[in-house]
Amino acid sequence: MGAGLACMPALVTAPPRRGWHGELRGTATIARRFLMAGHDGLRTLAALKEQLAKQAKAAPRAKTRCAPPKASARPATPLNEPAKPVNPVLQAIVKLQKRFPQTFPKSPAPKVPLKIGIFEDLVQHAQELGLTESVLRDAIRTWCRGSRYWTCLAEGAPRVDLAGQAAGHVALADANRAQGQQARRAARALSPPATAPNPN
Repeated sequence: MGAGLACMPALVTAPPRRGWHGELRGTATIARRFLMAGHDGLRTLAALKEQLAKQAKAAPRAKTRCAPPKASARPATPLNEPAKPVNPVLQAIVKLQKRFPQTFPKSPAPKVPLKIGIFEDLVQHAQELGLTESVLRDAIRTWCRGSRYWTCLAEGAPRVDLAGQAAGHVALADANRAQGQQARRAARALSPPATAPNPN
């Protein structure tokens, strides 16, 4: 053991260098030298560890650069700024989805064809839902507009009531009307926007 400790100061004379993270470099190299020299490994490593710990405490820490704080994805809204108003029709649709999930499924689930006359059934639940008749009417109109609803209107597909039970089937005329709506929307999307004539 004496021979191992006697040669240790010769190997560890320079203070250990610090890497860019502040960790000590060269420790593994020094330890490998001791082991290859044939010294008692565990005792030598324990002494080396102790000496390096003393040197690390004595050496001043290098200043590390901190990354600037990341900007949040959403800008912070001032406390005195009022929140954006929420569309009452969208609020009504959310209430319908919570109360009648089989009839008004959440996206990405496909919509289902609604029973003809379902509005009258919904009016009976208006007070329970906290919705007015006009908001309910607008919610149903919005729900039944768009390619997600028109796609479900295939001839013979079952229509559902508020409980999600079958209540009739989609007629051929309804399926054709839905396909026509989709075709008109697709054509409108492909056509260039109309520009107003120049009043010269």
